[in-house]
Amino acid sequence: MRPTIVLALLSVLGLTPGAALCASADDGAIGRTAASLLAFARERNPEYAAMRSEADAARERATAAGSLADPKFRMELRDITRSGEQNATLSPSGVGSTRYLLSQDLPWFGKRDLQREIAELEAEGATGKARGNWSDIAARIKAAHAQRHYLYRNERLTRELLDLSLRLEKVAQARYAGGLAAQQDVILAQVEQTDLRSELLQLENESRQLNARLNSLLARPSTAELATPAELPPLPAAARLDPATLEERVRTRNPLLFSEETRVRAAEKSRALAYRNRYPDFTVGFGPIQYQNSVKEWEVMIELNIPLQQSARRAQERESEAMLSAARSRQEAAANQVLAELAENLAGIEAARRIETLARGTLLPQAELSFRSALAGYENGKVDFVTLLEAQRQMRQARQRQIKAQSEAQVRLAEIERLLGEDL
Repeated sequence: MRPTIVLALLSVLGLTPGAALCASADDGAIGRTAASLLAFARERNPEYAAMRSEADAARERATAAGSLADPKFRMELRDITRSGEQNATLSPSGVGSTRYLLSQDLPWFGKRDLQREIAELEAEGATGKARGNWSDIAARIKAAHAQRHYLYRNERLTRELLDLSLRLEKVAQARYAGGLAAQQDVILAQVEQTDLRSELLQLENESRQLNARLNSLLARPSTAELATPAELPPLPAAARLDPATLEERVRTRNPLLFSEETRVRAAEKSRALAYRNRYPDFTVGFGPIQYQNSVKEWEVMIELNIPLQQSARRAQERESEAMLSAARSRQEAAANQVLAELAENLAGIEAARRIETLARGTLLPQAELSFRSALAGYENGKVDFVTLLEAQRQMRQARQRQIKAQSEAQVRLAEIERLLGEDL
């Protein structure tokens, strides 16, 4: 019976082909890889679709912002009673005279350009927000996929350990039947199995909750099936995670910082427009004057508003200065936040990498050796069953640390890619 138990041990430790994640018939189904989830979400996620539509709307507003107002047409019927000689009439040929006027409002030089530039910057900011929204959604999907992978691997590990506990129970029963062990050993094995079954129920519940959250990002029913997650991709090389290089990339490519930069530039243009409002706007027009059935006069007009409300304009100028100062402060705060998150996630991914290396290279071999030794000692009557169970738990914890570190590293990588606004 011992070779069978050892083979089960090797499977639990990932040293046999049975521990590999098998490719099943759902190879092309949604959920096997993060890429399949992202491709699906990019087309279906309603939040991202709304942000893209808002960005499209902002671009259209930019086109309209620099346009002139529609021209106005005016007609005046003068002396509609012909100084009392006739009844009132609305016929242009029957009144004393008819004045026609076609006019156009013209803002002061440069105002239209500033309005158009402000709208264009707001459109760029809306596009940056859409990019940032997608980066957030993509990071959540990648993190959820890594967590699904962890839960799946942990569930496989727990089931394999449950099978191993059943085998250990048979060993204990055989020794108890031969009078070499106490009945308590069999009971302890059964208690361990109950604990493992309880943990399986908890893992299954966590998986259902996680799948529901992931399906909501994909705009699918919460109970829709997802494919078994494949092996996680390897982490980028350490050289690609250089803090100085990533910091520079974040400063130039982060969607949030891009949006804040456009907000600052738009605030600068708004300030310039507020000062330009010190100058008047114009209205120009021309038109004929009709007498009965003929046009005998032409006129040209110009109209301008007189900027007398200086207190109101000064208030608007102070408002624009305050808004610019606020935009610059938000930009600085956003940069500090983004760079702090980058440093935090770089530290986290490095810690996860070291933990995974330690678990794979040291803890797992030690746990395997400890379990082999405890199993041999128990069969020879040199150690008790509690020691054997403790060795099994140490082996399990070592394996869990490894897969947990792998998942944590992928979550940290997803956060770094969110800050970059692109994949590494």
